[in-house]
Amino acid sequence: MPGTRPARWVAAVPMAALALATIYPLVFTTNVAMKTRREYVLDRFSPADSFSLDNVVKAWTSVGMSRYFLNSVVVVTCSVALLLLLGSMAGFALGRLRFRGSSALFLGILAALFVPFQVIMVPLARTMADTGLIDTYPGLVLAYVAQFLPFTIFLLTSYYATVPAEIVDAARIDGNSVYGVYWRIMLPIGAPALLSVGVLNALFCWNDVLISLLMMPSAEHRTLMVGVTSLRGQYSDDIPTFAAGVLIAAVPVLVVYLFLQRQIADGVTAGSTKG
Repeated sequence: MPGTRPARWVAAVPMAALALATIYPLVFTTNVAMKTRREYVLDRFSPADSFSLDNVVKAWTSVGMSRYFLNSVVVVTCSVALLLLLGSMAGFALGRLRFRGSSALFLGILAALFVPFQVIMVPLARTMADTGLIDTYPGLVLAYVAQFLPFTIFLLTSYYATVPAEIVDAARIDGNSVYGVYWRIMLPIGAPALLSVGVLNALFCWNDVLISLLMMPSAEHRTLMVGVTSLRGQYSDDIPTFAAGVLIAAVPVLVVYLFLQRQIADGVTAGSTKG
């Protein structure tokens, strides 16, 4: 069609500039992580003389990034599993079952989405300290669940609300209880939404710094992102080692985005259409 090609160029040029601005920090960080300290001081922007992983090995072994990485894997795995279990049960109940107060409960969950964590961080920290959960894995997991559960329930409720009522009625006629319908019908049907929400929550928990720093003050229990931020002060004169730590933290997120980008996009729009 006439005018289509210029219109594409008008859209392509700013998108290409945006893509370049997004990719350049990763390329720059990778290049710095491959340099020695001397090479970085002499010229921080020039390409590295050799492709060396010495800084990555140093950050992984000597600096303690391996321990931080393991802490993040344990916390994120447990948090996502608990979020999906509680979120799917609540989403099924609010999306498909009708009981007194369900609408008010759902509105309350929506209202919780608008409460910044900074508003509740002091009461949360005091509660966790009083119950002895500060600087423990269960404490951080529960903090993540409390923070991201409203988002999980909202998306899964929207998804389960689109499931035809005839499916639930047929399952009840076949003799399934409410729990049977949830376990045998709704969980398999909701697998795409569960995968999408699970990926989003994993990214949220993995990239978090504030909650982890509040709940895990000791160096032994730091998560990966908190460990990376601590490198900036500890190795302020060794930027290549700091860049290597950033690279270690970024690679898992990049892999997730690369292979599950469709699921991430579907998770944002889960339940927005019917049929």
